[in-house]
Amino acid sequence: MELSAPIGGIEARRRSMEAMSDTMGERRLTHEGGGALAFLPLKGGCRDRGDGGHPFGDIVDTYPISESGRFGMPFLEVSVMDQRREFVVFATMAGANIRELCRRFGISPTTGYKWLDRYGQEGLTGLAEQSRRPHVSPRRTPLAIEAKVLDLRELSNNVWGGRKIKGRLERQGETGIPAASTITEILRRHGRLTEAGAAEHPGPLQRFERESPNELWQIDFKGHIATHSGGRCHPLTALDDHSRYNIVLSACGNEQGQTVRRELEEAFRRYGLPLAMLMDNGPPWGDPGGDPHTGFSVWLMRLGIRVLHGRPRHPQTQGKEERFHRTLKAEVLNGRSFRDHTECQRAFDEWRPRYNHERPHESLAMATPAERYRPSSRSLPEVLPAIEYAPGDEVRKVDSGGFISFKNRAWRISKAFRGEYVALRSTDEDGVFDVHYCTHRIATLDLRPVDRETCGLVDNAETRCPQGPQAQQQQPASS
Repeated sequence: MELSAPIGGIEARRRSMEAMSDTMGERRLTHEGGGALAFLPLKGGCRDRGDGGHPFGDIVDTYPISESGRFGMPFLEVSVMDQRREFVVFATMAGANIRELCRRFGISPTTGYKWLDRYGQEGLTGLAEQSRRPHVSPRRTPLAIEAKVLDLRELSNNVWGGRKIKGRLERQGETGIPAASTITEILRRHGRLTEAGAAEHPGPLQRFERESPNELWQIDFKGHIATHSGGRCHPLTALDDHSRYNIVLSACGNEQGQTVRRELEEAFRRYGLPLAMLMDNGPPWGDPGGDPHTGFSVWLMRLGIRVLHGRPRHPQTQGKEERFHRTLKAEVLNGRSFRDHTECQRAFDEWRPRYNHERPHESLAMATPAERYRPSSRSLPEVLPAIEYAPGDEVRKVDSGGFISFKNRAWRISKAFRGEYVALRSTDEDGVFDVHYCTHRIATLDLRPVDRETCGLVDNAETRCPQGPQAQQQQPASS
């Protein structure tokens, strides 16, 4: 079928464009029958800038255009609507070759037939630009889920991110939960997420933990909080190293040893005794004068709990406690003030179950601390049993000044042990004796007459907490 009609329809416009061919960088194609058809750009067909560069607006052209520019047809100074209308007029003529028309207009047959279908159903109205937004978005997050995401974010004092919120929704039995990245975008879209807050998040750290619950507890005071009553609240916190389970969260009025002992007695009755406890070197954990032992640490040793101290000026030794304090500040303390200690404790009691049983922990593979913790099998004795030492031990009582008498000489142990009985045991080295209190080695006596300055050296057996993966190694008995 000859295409004289469509060719004639554009002949007049072809003549008007011919004079512009030199300045526009176009070249003329020749029809198979010998007639000039149209002028084409050097590369690609006509593009309407208002429609993303697609020849026919909201329908994307999938027909390839060669680098030589042989496919496509210019519509200079002609609107997209005019192009569509001209195409369907030519295509609906009797005997029209649709594929050839598509080639000349620079569109794929799929695009051409789609426009013809719209024209047949709606007339010229169907050629108008239509919204590309889908009528249905099956993958869009339901509004109910978005509302729950925002509720959890608000419940966490605007702290929880996408992963924690996703983990919590899964534990609540919700279905259709989006990915953590989608939840993050939901928070950002609703103005609940700021880039400044993300920048404050620290980088990944090397973590270590004990293999089972109650092998090690970490304990410390968080910085004090001023109350409206004019006093200070001193939050005391204790954490299980393996599970991050919060054992103690108390609003204390001071940082004295008796206060800590009272709070720990209650915790020991509920959760049992740990094998060891890690603390820093300041009071009440350590003596300001440098003595590693205090009345508080002697009480723990009497209960069969090993006392460990972090390295001086290295708070990262108690990294889990430091991280817990940061969480406590972000989710409970920030943006709030308290009238007195009672109000502080009420806020702590409200948040603590949420931390232990609901809040997913990223270092626990999004499990909650309660899922990894179990109470200790070692119960707190209401009456302490008598201390028993081995038959071959040399038993001595520490006097009020912290001294013992051995080999006709006075040896200073520590005032923290005054009134207590200690045992001296010989070692593999002649003249060297270990000093034990209950099951704990607390010092070493060196009787070897090397010189006058070192003779009679007392080495306090201060045990430091290991750093990093060294936690699995045996600790040195003395510093």
